[in-house]
Amino acid sequence: MTTYKTIAEYATLSPQQFFAEIAPAQLPIVIRGFASNWPLVAAAQQSPADFVAYLNQFYTGKKTKMVVAPPSANKRFYYNDEMTDVNYLSGEERIDLFLGRLLELIDREVYPAISMQNTLTSEILPGLVDENRSAFFPELEPRLWVGNEGIVSAHYDGSDNVACVIAGRRRFVLFPPEQTGHLYPGPLNFTPAGAPTSLVDLNKPDFDRFPLFKHALAEAYSVELGPGDGIFIPMLWWHHVESLEKVNALMNYWWTGSSAPNSMSPSPIDSLNLALLAMRDLSPLQRNAWRNMFDHYLFQQNPDSTSHPKAYIPEHQLHLLGEISDDYAKTVKDYFIKKLQK
Repeated sequence: MTTYKTIAEYATLSPQQFFAEIAPAQLPIVIRGFASNWPLVAAAQQSPADFVAYLNQFYTGKKTKMVVAPPSANKRFYYNDEMTDVNYLSGEERIDLFLGRLLELIDREVYPAISMQNTLTSEILPGLVDENRSAFFPELEPRLWVGNEGIVSAHYDGSDNVACVIAGRRRFVLFPPEQTGHLYPGPLNFTPAGAPTSLVDLNKPDFDRFPLFKHALAEAYSVELGPGDGIFIPMLWWHHVESLEKVNALMNYWWTGSSAPNSMSPSPIDSLNLALLAMRDLSPLQRNAWRNMFDHYLFQQNPDSTSHPKAYIPEHQLHLLGEISDDYAKTVKDYFIKKLQK
């Protein structure tokens, strides 16, 4: 049986402390009671029917994205056996019909895994956030995820993430970015849910096929959250998520990186794809030479080192290595876009 590491927990945490101390450290934490005062959480704790009724009072009639995995998928939203497609169906549906179906499935012994995913609430459930606003993100619109028991395999986000359970229970297993090679990431450009996904089944790992996964497990963290609890998942931390009850819901906030409202294009994941394309035909020695270039210009850990570009290049000639304006960033981006289009 796997013994997971423990994630630091906070019962009281101010937004100022979070953004000044916690988020910059890029380590996961749990915030117990993050949304315990929300009416949405209170409704969910009364009963699934009360939770559904609370959501429906805000509904405008517009459809949103839904996914359905058959019972044979064992609650896991993933690839099919041949890895030619995914093992679930996706489409759009009315929220009230979806929620009604969610309640219908509670008493079934055999049932599909269903999920309403990544729903922005402003147009579909206007007013919901006004009654359930976070002091941490007073101006940021969260995303809503609702479903029954389901499993999302380990994947990473390109943004910092605070996820809050608002109904049911969820189990999170987290892996730090340095375990990426031990998690056997799947394709960059063919993914079950938009982000690269580990090919290892955490609940039934095949160590003959994925022997290095044992190293990842030795560095894994796990926690179970209930209604109102939140978790901070730093950018590029892998997270495996299991919904543990017949009615589960989560609200999350992405506020930096590729999912931020004002994020710069190309995103880091776009840049990774471009680097793979640009360097695919280089020899191993040539790639290693470029590794040194990236280390020097991008990944130096100590900005006070005498070898850091900022230490010896005049500030007015740093350009992309220094502080830049939005206009200058757009000029550079447009230049490279034109080059790529040739």
